[in-house]
Amino acid sequence: MSATDTERYICANCGYVYDPAVGDPMNTVLPGTPFTDLPEAWVCPMCYASTDQFDLLD
Repeated sequence: MSATDTERYICANCGYVYDPAVGDPMNTVLPGTPFTDLPEAWVCPMCYASTDQFDLLD
């Protein structure tokens, strides 16, 4: 597993943290899914911001 696979990202709008170890089960994103591999249509589950509104946390 590379560092990219474990990098967490934070939503600049609401502070939600996407953690690949957890994924996003409510939106059918399995644990182990890196942020860079999220589906193109994926949005923040809290505020619906697109992935371009996220910043690297780690």
